[in-house]
Amino acid sequence: MIHPTAIVHPKANVAPSCDIGPYCVIGEHVTLGEDCRLHSHVVVDGHTRLGQGNEIFPFAAIGMKTQDLKYKGGQPRLEIGDHNVFREGVTIHCATNDGEATVVGSHNLLIIHAHVAHDCILGNHIIMSGFAGLAGHCVVEDHAVFAGYVAVHQFCRIGKLSMIGGCSKIVQDVPPFMVVDGNPGETRTINKVGLERHGVSDAAQGALKKAYKILFREGLTMTNALAKIETELPALPEVQHLVQFIRASERGISK
Repeated sequence: MIHPTAIVHPKANVAPSCDIGPYCVIGEHVTLGEDCRLHSHVVVDGHTRLGQGNEIFPFAAIGMKTQDLKYKGGQPRLEIGDHNVFREGVTIHCATNDGEATVVGSHNLLIIHAHVAHDCILGNHIIMSGFAGLAGHCVVEDHAVFAGYVAVHQFCRIGKLSMIGGCSKIVQDVPPFMVVDGNPGETRTINKVGLERHGVSDAAQGALKKAYKILFREGLTMTNALAKIETELPALPEVQHLVQFIRASERGISK
C-alpha cells in the first residue's frame, strides 16, 4: 500500500508488501524489503537498503547525506537489516567516503530522536533511548542499551550487553557486560540485570564480577589487570570477549 500523498521515485526498489503512509518521500536509490512499514512523513534517501519488516515512525530521516565536512561525493551507503523499529525523529546518515557504508543490523530499537552518524557499525538487539546520539565511526555490539540523552564521541566502541546510564558523556570505549554512567562515563559495576535477562550463566556472571574488580578496583595497569584475569579466572567465552575487547581498544576504556 502506498498512500496517494507519498512521493516514491519511480526507480526506487520497493517490495510489494510495503506499507508507505501519507507524505513519505522515498529516493531514487532506495531499496525497501518485504513488509516494511513507514507510518507517515518519513524520508528515506541516499543509497540506502533496508531489509524486511522494518517499521519507521513519523519524521524519521533515514539515509541522508553525511554531516562530515570531509564528504567529497560518490556513493556512500546505508545498509539496514531486518525487523528494526525507528521511532519518531530518528536520524541515520550514510557513510562519508565513496563505496563505504554505515551499517545497522537487525532487531534494534531506536527511540525518539536517537541519532546514528556516518560510518557507524551497529549490531543486533540494541536499544537507543530518546535523544541518545552516536558520533561518526562508532561501533556498537549486540544487546547494548543506551539510556536517554547519552552522547558518544566519534570512534568509540560500545561492548555487547553493556548499559549506559542517562545523560552520560562517553569519550572512551565502554567495556562489554558492564554498566557505565557519568560525565565523563565511568564503569560502575557489571550489568547484572542484562546478563540475567539474556541467560548468562551464574559462573560467567561470577567471573565477570571478579574481572570488574581486577580491572577497575585494584589500581593495576590495564596490561597487568588483563594478565591477572587470564591467569586467575576461567577461560569462559564472556571473560575472553572482555579481554579481547579491551586489548583491541584504541581510545582506552571508560574507567
